[in-house]
Amino acid sequence: MTLRFSVLASGSTGNAFYIESNEQKILVDAGLSGKQMDYLFSEVNVDPSTLSGILVTHEHSDHIKGLGIIARKYNLPIYANEKTWKAMEKSLGKLSVDQKFHFGMEEVKTFKDMEIESFGVSHDAAEPMFYTFRHEGKKIALVTDLGYVSERIKKTVEDADAYIFEANHDVGMLRVGRYPWSVKRRILGDSGHVSNEDCGLALTDIISNRTKRIYLAHLSLDNNMKDLARMSVKNVLQERGIDIELHDTDPKSPTALYEVG
Repeated sequence: MTLRFSVLASGSTGNAFYIESNEQKILVDAGLSGKQMDYLFSEVNVDPSTLSGILVTHEHSDHIKGLGIIARKYNLPIYANEKTWKAMEKSLGKLSVDQKFHFGMEEVKTFKDMEIESFGVSHDAAEPMFYTFRHEGKKIALVTDLGYVSERIKKTVEDADAYIFEANHDVGMLRVGRYPWSVKRRILGDSGHVSNEDCGLALTDIISNRTKRIYLAHLSLDNNMKDLARMSVKNVLQERGIDIELHDTDPKSPTALYEVG
């Protein structure tokens, strides 16, 4: 086995990502209740008590709602940067000292046979960051919750075997939707979320011949639809001569475990 992963849940109501190698089982974020998290793990036949640890991207509730519960229940270590720890610690409840670990921005850590690199993103949180995962020459990139995709991010995540990439909203739906203008401005801004079209444009700059799968993630319930996101991203890619598998994610049900190799 090389790398296997599942997008356990993705959307504006809750996010969780699972990835495993021969020696490590990592959860990124736990943005659903403890009961929901247990259900998601059961759906992909993973025992959460066997997890090696939990990585945190940022402190928004749709990424940490069940974090304290899961960590206490299964006595798991949590990794986050200093500013994120400060922003979320009161929301997690009591944790023992030996469960709290630091994972800095733009840092590479080795977890036995898995190498994980963090990179900063532009989002309205304390110090948001996401991750790439490497194992035996394979690379997975997790990229959501960002207002725009900088050249630095593109360089970090380029040439991956698979992407979990944000396609949050359709700009037209957002502009005519029910949100107040202040919220619309936040979403459309540089610290908000990536649109379907911008997702496609970013992907054209970073995917390579080794890229086999793209999962469209963090879709807005109010301002997007799975079919629309897939069609919009596919159109951008095809205009540039790129034909690649696009897969949906869901806020309530996990994707099947996919093995990269």
